[in-house]
Amino acid sequence: MSTTTARPSAWRRLSDRLEANADGSGPLRGSLTWRRIAMIWLASNFVVTTMLTGTIFVPGVGYGEALLLILVGSIIGGAVLVTVGAIGTRTGLATMSLTRGAFGTRGSLLPVAANLLILLGWSWVQAMLAGITVDFVVAEFTGYSNPALFAVICQLIVVGLAIFGHEGISRVEPWLAVVMIGIIGYVLTVAFTTFPPSAYFAIPADASIGLTNLTVLDIVIATAISWTVLSADFNRLGRSTRPTVVGSGVGYVVSTFLSMTLGATAIAYVVLAGGEVVEFDPGVIVGEFGVALAAVIFVSVMATNTLVVYGMTTSAINALPRLKLRFLPTALVIGAITVIGSTFLGLLGLFIDFLFVIGAIFIPVFAIMIVDYYIVNRRVYTADILEHRGGRYWFTGGVNIPMIVVWVLGFGFSLLLTYQFPSPIGATIPAFVFTVVVAIAAAALTGRLKRDGSEPEHQHLADAAPEKAVEA
Repeated sequence: MSTTTARPSAWRRLSDRLEANADGSGPLRGSLTWRRIAMIWLASNFVVTTMLTGTIFVPGVGYGEALLLILVGSIIGGAVLVTVGAIGTRTGLATMSLTRGAFGTRGSLLPVAANLLILLGWSWVQAMLAGITVDFVVAEFTGYSNPALFAVICQLIVVGLAIFGHEGISRVEPWLAVVMIGIIGYVLTVAFTTFPPSAYFAIPADASIGLTNLTVLDIVIATAISWTVLSADFNRLGRSTRPTVVGSGVGYVVSTFLSMTLGATAIAYVVLAGGEVVEFDPGVIVGEFGVALAAVIFVSVMATNTLVVYGMTTSAINALPRLKLRFLPTALVIGAITVIGSTFLGLLGLFIDFLFVIGAIFIPVFAIMIVDYYIVNRRVYTADILEHRGGRYWFTGGVNIPMIVVWVLGFGFSLLLTYQFPSPIGATIPAFVFTVVVAIAAAALTGRLKRDGSEPEHQHLADAAPEKAVEA
């Protein structure tokens, strides 16, 4: 008598395949070269929100000043991004998993929750902007308009891409970067052949808009901080630390500079053409440059929102490893939330405040993480960071209370400098320095800077705990 084994359902086969390739809660041993890492970061930040952020700067400040501030702010913010990302390369852990080292096994759930909310906001904003762009093009050709519907369609495509995890991202993102670079080159060629570069640099700054050079610098740095929440997630895919730092640094700075410059140039083109300047509205610049620019916006959302949904999924899985969440259902639930939220188009009016809040929340988080890893722990996290309870990072009931207090102080300090007592040098840099100083002081007062000569040597956590490692 023969027996037959029932074939697993299509859902089960897909889920098992994705689970095998998913980034679980354990350390991941990366294999990508610096070029692949650079291309992933190039594609990720060629995004509509970054480009439209550039439209905010002109004519509030001069065109030349805007380009310089974009470059300087990208380098400063990128330095934080690659410093945090390097911890991911050295340990194999995602950004939010690394917060266990500084905030404690349970205390890390606070930044994880904040991260999920921030990433949800990003996914909604980007899907809305993609929907508005597609709607503009469709309405031009057919007369039909339904931006909420097109936002949902764009986000559904994103969710489909995101469920294939880091393997799909590492294959698709470089090609998207190449496509976007080509189209951006075309748009800039049109802009500078229609009006000479000297005309752009001659546009006078409009003081009535209320922008200053330091406000622009803060916005650019805040953009980098908003991406740092995913820095270790993607930099842990790199083969080794130094090349990955170079790849991510070059990829982030180049993509941010080109993307914001594209936005600043496009809105300056509108000024020179005598059009109505409306900041952070894709329809205004798409109306000037047509389908080519619309294609940049659409493809950029596909690239970046894929990373965002993927990042939210891995953050949720890594934050709650004891629940043994599976990748596919988690990605679909999170994806459904992003699809529903993409229909609330009124949120776009709050984008700049959204950026400042991201900075206020995460500048202290990353300052604390950098202090904890590089100064307190001397560039070593042990396998205890993978444990659900007990060990070196349990602190008091799983929470490092002093660092939670430092985070709250840094958050409050940043808000005060942003909204109550505007700083003559902006809020971002002072808040970072303030948090670093207070975090070092807190570590000293609690005895964490004392050395007893028994510090462990550095090991990639995939080597320190091979049973918990995840294959890249």
